Amino acid sequence: MSRSHRTTNHEPDTAVELNPLFSWPGESTLFPRFTIPDGKSLPSTAYQVVHDEAMLDGNSRLNLATFVGTWMEPEASKLYAETFDKNMIDKDEYPQTALIETRCWRMLSDLWNAPDPAKTIGASEACMLGGLALKRRWQHSRRAAGLPTNKPNLVLSSAVQVCWEKFCNYWDVEARYVPVSMEHPTLDGHDLDRYLDENTIGVVAIMGVTYTVTYEPVDLISAALDDVQARRGLDIPIHVDGASGAMVAPFLQPGTVWDFRLPRVASINTSGHKYGLVYTGLGWVVWRDEQALPDDLIFHVSYLGGDMPTFALNFSRPGAQVLLQYYLFLRLGFAGYRSIQAASRDVALYLSGEFGAMEPFTLWSDGSDIPVFAWQLTDGHTGNWNLHHLSERLRINGWLVPAYPMPEGLGEVTVQRIVVRNGFTRDLASSFLNDLTREVAYLDALTAPMPPGGQTQAFHH
Repeated sequence: MSRSHRTTNHEPDTAVELNPLFSWPGESTLFPRFTIPDGKSLPSTAYQVVHDEAMLDGNSRLNLATFVGTWMEPEASKLYAETFDKNMIDKDEYPQTALIETRCWRMLSDLWNAPDPAKTIGASEACMLGGLALKRRWQHSRRAAGLPTNKPNLVLSSAVQVCWEKFCNYWDVEARYVPVSMEHPTLDGHDLDRYLDENTIGVVAIMGVTYTVTYEPVDLISAALDDVQARRGLDIPIHVDGASGAMVAPFLQPGTVWDFRLPRVASINTSGHKYGLVYTGLGWVVWRDEQALPDDLIFHVSYLGGDMPTFALNFSRPGAQVLLQYYLFLRLGFAGYRSIQAASRDVALYLSGEFGAMEPFTLWSDGSDIPVFAWQLTDGHTGNWNLHHLSERLRINGWLVPAYPMPEGLGEVTVQRIVVRNGFTRDLASSFLNDLTREVAYLDALTAPMPPGGQTQAFHH
């Protein structure tokens, strides 16, 4: 469409009307929603329009469902603003950022008890790279034996995070889901043998199931795979999806054996933007050693007269989050991370204790592992409302606590979940409980059923 024939429709769904108090040229007009404006506007005008629209989003600090970090210190925000122009992939132009990336994953490999951290390989992207390395390693082994490589499969819990569904879809790998149940709410090695064969590239264990936020027992999964190897000769590696737990367990449950202390664990990933405490956009993956990551997946970049191996899916991507992770490692140290995670766990246990004492709710978890807990509506409590209605009532107060169904095997159960993150204080938790108590009292006072609540799909954050 030529500019001379562009629509001048002033309907609300096609244009944004500015506040009439704005009086500079361009401020008392309309901005189109779906076409680039014909002319320019003042920086302050463009800023104000975007700022005002962004205000319509929920308050991220009050989003109690997401694991993703929503608060950092002012010094971190300053560092972010100073470094958002750095391109992580351009290691020749930004060699110090590349070096700091290496320092970070070396620190993580040490935290996760790698047998020789100096010989680990890492990257600042996560699950996709871990899965891709499993597939390529399996392909090499099959080709060396003269066997076909066209039917790879990956074994996972039905409660696995959606990123693994994406991996299997994008890289043409059959996903074999082990259903959860009341008796086995996590992947625990039970009946695992049924899902394994010579085409299995690996088993994914989760350190913090998205739905119930409990750790899958990686040691039991490893023992089950040891038994399979002894009986059937299948040597199947484990990738640990440590999205949240990999940055909690080393500080709060150091005696839990889930990491590179288990020889079968080939790789571990974590989300730096979850309990790594960085703003959104950062994931880490570390391989046990050079043998766990096939060399033909690595690109070698020359910088400062040396060699920098790189394994990444994205090309240009920001380096600021990597620097923020390094800032936190220096700022907090081991003791600081332990203190923050323990404080979050204390708030989670306080909240879950209050929930557990309320007749309408039955806890699924209490925040003892990761500072997160989930609950369902107590069977028989009421026929007038459900957790979707409670979610809607809490949203009126600004709190985002969605209700969602459990995964395959427990799909008839609806739960809610609260993630206690750094910045969600005991005082905020008390304010939330006051609102919760008032809304539950409102719902319990109903004399007739509420209309059906909005049915939410499984929650994937």
